[in-house]
Formats: sequence, C-alpha cells, structure tokens
Amino acid sequence: MFRRRSYFVTLIGILLAMTLLFMMFGSRLFADIEEEANVDEGVGVGNLIVVGVSQIGSESGWRSANTESLQKTFTKENGYFMIFNNARQKQENQIKAIRSFISQRVDYIIFSPVVESGWETVLQEAKEAGIPVIIMDRSVNVADQSLYTTHVGSDSVEEGRKAGRWLEKDLAKQRKYNEDINIVVLKGTEGASAQIGRTMGFASVAGEHENWHILEQQYGDFTIYKGKEVMEELLKRYDDIDVVISQNDDMTIGAIEAIKEDGRTVGINGEITIISFDAVHDALEMVAEGTINVDIECNPNQGEYISDVISLLEAGQEVEKRYYVEEDVFTIENVTKEVLDERSY
Repeated sequence: MFRRRSYFVTLIGILLAMTLLFMMFGSRLFADIEEEANVDEGVGVGNLIVVGVSQIGSESGWRSANTESLQKTFTKENGYFMIFNNARQKQENQIKAIRSFISQRVDYIIFSPVVESGWETVLQEAKEAGIPVIIMDRSVNVADQSLYTTHVGSDSVEEGRKAGRWLEKDLAKQRKYNEDINIVVLKGTEGASAQIGRTMGFASVAGEHENWHILEQQYGDFTIYKGKEVMEELLKRYDDIDVVISQNDDMTIGAIEAIKEDGRTVGINGEITIISFDAVHDALEMVAEGTINVDIECNPNQGEYISDVISLLEAGQEVEKRYYVEEDVFTIENVTKEVLDERSY
C-alpha cells in the first residue's frame, strides 16, 4: 500500500512540474523553428542568414520549379534560414507577408511581384527598416529605384523579341515574306511584368512587318484552364489564325487542346504555328515531337543567382541594379535527349 501511494505521489509531482514548465514557456517548447525567427536576437537561428521569401503562388510548372530552386538554395547547410510565404496570386497577401518579414527583422526580403505597380508604401517600410529587398523573376514599377536593392530574373522584353525574330526566320524559310500572317496572342496575368515585357518585345518586332496582323490579344492568366478557354473563344471568332503566341507553357498546353478539339493541326507542318515561353520539360517534349514550333526559355533556377548577390552584399560590395539569368531558344533541332534528361523542371 505504501509503495502504491508513493508511486502516485511521484506521478503527481511529475505532472505538476510539466504544467509549471508549460506555463513558463508556453507553446514555444513545441514550436517549429519558423516560428522562432521572429524572436528577438534571432533565437533558434544562430548565425544563419534569415531570408523572407514571398512567392506569387503555384500557378504553373515553371513557378513550382522556381520555388524548388529557392528551397534547394536557402538551406541551413548553405548558411540560410528561409521563411517562405505563398501569396496565392494576390498582391495583398504579398504585402502582408513583406510586412511580417519586416516585423520579424529578417536579413533579406525576396519576392516575385504578382503585378508591377502598388509597391511603393511597403518597400519604403522595408527601406526604413534597413532590410535589403531583392526582386525576383518579375519586376516592380516604382519611381524611386532605391526602394529595392536589385532585381534577379529574366529579360521578358528580350524574350518577346526572340519570339519575333524566330518567326521572321521561320517565315523566310517557308518563303512567306509577303503573305498576310494572322496572329493571336495569349497574354499572361494582367499587370505582370512577364506579360507586359513579352507583349512589348514581340510587338516591337511585329511592328516592322506590315503583313503581320495581330487579330486579338487575350489574358490567359498563365494557366492551362484559362489558356484553353481563351483559345476556344478565339477559334470561334477567327477561322484564319496562322500563329499563336502563348506567353507560357501552361497556357500553350491548354490552347493546343482547344485547337485539336476544333479539328485544326498545330506545329511543324500544321495549320497553326505555336510559339511558347518558359521551356519546361513537358513542353520541350512537345517541341521534340514537333507539336510546339519554338519555346523561348525563361530560366526558373534563380536561387543560386540570388545567393551570389547576397554573398556580395554580405561582403560589403556594391551590386548591380539588375541581373539576368542565362536563357536559350528551343526548337526541334536542339531539343535532344540530353536536354530532356537534364531538365529539372
């Protein structure tokens, strides 16, 4: 009996001690390290460089690959602690995330803006807090360029020009110098810098050719579903489309589905020439089989580039205002098995 009572007394003592510990330290005993990043003096982070990342979302295979590049780069093994936020294609979510990063006193803020405009106030807040801001992939349109440190990404205007120059060469190869060429454009998310740049770049080349006629341009939001929906509408309105310019591979896949369901052919020797952007693995397979005529690469592997910029800043060196990642143009001639096997996205 005595042993039994002693056992219960000991058990009650342990439970009381655990209760006291929980009251003193609360849920922090069980908190994930991400929750510790906002504690003063960087408790739980140590000497790691803390980066707050606001990603647009996961609207496409390209975007998922872009996120994966960040996750592989900003690891503890590489000296980083990353706080990641998915904005789900909403600017208000990104602004909220950036303000959270500021309050947590991160070392660097990285974000890919949903749209170009509307960032002045929150970027001013980051500047006043002394936190360098690195714009990734897409661009911002602000009067005061000092509101962000640098931009790492693609030259979307040049991407648009590449598409136009390829079409010039292809039409010349087919000896269609003077034939009327009817074009429709599937644009991405309205206000996104990739959409604006690719539109401007292609238009600058198209404007040099009086026989190129852009019949219509529609927003397809960079998604398969919307790309198919928009293409279906365009096919109902126009029975003489020669070229489809689709500003990312997801929209292209949707557009091709719509065209095939309408009974028309695409790609090499097809009725409609397909010009796409991004060059993700699935789309490059379609290039290799001749379904997509050309795919202008937009390189999502930007994490290492950004890490290199941070290394320069950590060393107290000046950085350039803009860094462009390396990109290629893919056709059936250069999409080899090796290219497909090495494609990580």
